[in-house]
This record gives sequence, C-alpha cells and structure tokens, in this order.
Amino acid sequence: MDALLVRIAERITSGADPLLSPSEALELARLPESATLDILSVAGLARAARKPAAAFTCGIINAKSGRCPENCAFCAQSAHHQTDSPVYPLYDTDTLLRRAEELAANNVDRFGIVTSGTAPSDRDFDALCESALRIGREVKIGLCASLGLLTPERAARLREAGFTSYHHNLETSASHFPSICTTHAYEQDLETVRVARSAGFRVCSCGIFGLGETWEQRIELSQTLTDLGVDSLPLNFLNPIPGTPLGDSPLLPPSEALRVVALMRLLHPEQDVLICGGRSKTFGQWQSWVFAAGANGVMTGNYLTTKGCAFCDDAEMYEVLGLREERS
Repeated sequence: MDALLVRIAERITSGADPLLSPSEALELARLPESATLDILSVAGLARAARKPAAAFTCGIINAKSGRCPENCAFCAQSAHHQTDSPVYPLYDTDTLLRRAEELAANNVDRFGIVTSGTAPSDRDFDALCESALRIGREVKIGLCASLGLLTPERAARLREAGFTSYHHNLETSASHFPSICTTHAYEQDLETVRVARSAGFRVCSCGIFGLGETWEQRIELSQTLTDLGVDSLPLNFLNPIPGTPLGDSPLLPPSEALRVVALMRLLHPEQDVLICGGRSKTFGQWQSWVFAAGANGVMTGNYLTTKGCAFCDDAEMYEVLGLREERS
C-alpha cells in the first residue's frame, strides 16, 4: 500500500484530523490505477469509523420543469438548449403529497421538492409552503427544498412551513464555473448556501463531476464546501443530454468516479456523502461499490429529467450489503 494511504489509515484509526489535506488529495488522485482498491479500502474505513449509522436514502420530485433562464451547459431544462425535456407548471399539493406518500411507503428518509428556474415566483413559493405544511401533517418524512437562489426572508418561511434541509449545488469549482454557466455569478450560489445555513437548515451542496474539470478543480470545490460548512455532499455525475453543450461528453470511467467518491469521503469525514444523478449510467454494475468508496447514502427513484434506480433494486442492494435499518 502507498505510504500516503498508510498515513491516512493511521489517522482514521487514531481519530486524528484532518484525514486528508488538499495537497495530499491531489497526490492521492494521481496514484496509478493499481492503487484504486487500496484507495477505496481506506475511504471505506473512514466511512465505517466516522459515519457508522445505517445508510440512508432520499428521493425527489421535479415539481416544476423546463424553461429555466439559466444556461448551465449540462442542463436539459435550460431555455437556452434544445432538448426533449418536459415543460410543465408547478405541481399541485395533491401531486406532491402522493409522491411523499410513495417515498415514505418505500422507507425513503427524505423527500426533496425541486423546481426549475433561478427561483420560484411569489405565487409558486406561497403554494409550495402550503403544500409543505400539508405534507408535514400527513406524511412522516424529512422535507428538503431545492428552489434555486434564496433570500433570508424566504428561508425563514420555508423553515416555518416544515422544510428542514435546503439543497443548492455549486455545480463545480469557482475557477471552472464560467465554462459551465454565465447567466448568474458563482457568488450568488455561495450566498444562497450561507443564507440556508444561517436559517438553521441542514445544507446539502456539492456538484456534478465529468463537466471537463480537472482534479485540481474538484479539490477546489471540496475546499469551498469545507469553508461553507455544508452538512451533506450530493455527488452527481454527468449524464450527457443531447441538445445541451455537454451532450457529446464522455461518461467518467467508473474507476475515476469511485476515486471522486473516496476523496470526498476523506476530505469530508463527518459529512454525509450521497450519490445522486448519473449513478446508474456512470457506475453501471459497480453501483454498490460507492459504499466501499465511502458513500453513506443514495438518491433513489427517478431524477429530474432522467431515469434513476427502482426502489426495490436499491432496497435489495442495501439489504445485501447490510446497510439499512427500517425507518421508525
């Protein structure tokens, strides 16, 4: 085993921090392919030591789809791109409630309500708060909002409505962001995360890997997340959508994607590391290896505009790996 990995393993077993510095992360990322299994074993050790609780699941609903004014190069819902993505207005409360009930019936821990666009209109925002109040009364499931840019006033209202988590991805590092989106500033995303934290939300934020970023930029994103103090890192992997600027991009090889998971676990040993969009496309038959690489949760069911993994398949994977406890 490489000497760096031995040092990391010793830090894990002794309880020392940090497990991995940014410079060491870059060194680890550049180890030869023959070191991949050793990297995963050390990251898995970190998960077992620092996140020993049963792995969790979350599910989402694309509550309002399409016509987004932002020009994110990966996004099927951008009005700037020609895709086959569905376009529809905000779902009503009954539709959102049925999805929450479906997720709860499948032992999913958290329900994320996601809307397309920079931020909801006042009318849609009011409707979402009303829907959340009803879901909170009728379904036992954690509520997460993913509604774009956030103000302190809206954050307070979402908390009052029963949302306990706010999701807002940075997508990539500050240095790579201008290659991915030019319709809003990176600082606006950072401020949304800060607002959510100040409001008392559990904050879920990370990015998409496979956007043409370098390992240095992946580690840059990680350091930004550390500085922001996020609670959960949802790792997404590019699923190229025809009609978007990145539609012809190659998928990340599974071995490289697993290294991403491992580095994020070692750089964020106390946070949740959740595998989300692009899981089945990127990892294929190696999906269960994300837990060996340090993940402690997955997004189950469908994603925003693409198919995900069936509840029963994920439940079987959790049972086989001994990662799941029944929700109380």
